[in-house]
Amino acid sequence: MKKVLANKEIDVNEEGYLLDFTQWNKEVGNSLAEECDIVLTPRHWEFIEYIHDKYNKEEPLSIRGIKKSGEFDVKEFYALFPGGPLKKATLIAGIPKPKSCI
Repeated sequence: MKKVLANKEIDVNEEGYLLDFTQWNKEVGNSLAEECDIVLTPRHWEFIEYIHDKYNKEEPLSIRGIKKSGEFDVKEFYALFPGGPLKKATLIAGIPKPKSCI
């Protein structure tokens, strides 16, 4: 299915996740965040960069992994991406929903 984000036509699945990561850029990320009622701050972008790094290394993402990373506080992660932080953060980051998310 197609969706227009940041004046670009983007391929997404039924949950709104991008089907092609190469279509993602910061403007698309900002548009996705707006749809989630999130205004991205520099700290949000740090989490998104961490998520991209894990995705590029093909490492699985989980809340437990974020906690164990020592780079981020899980409570902060929940505060920045309320209502399902890993689902929302990965959606905004333009990567597939992690298997650890229901």
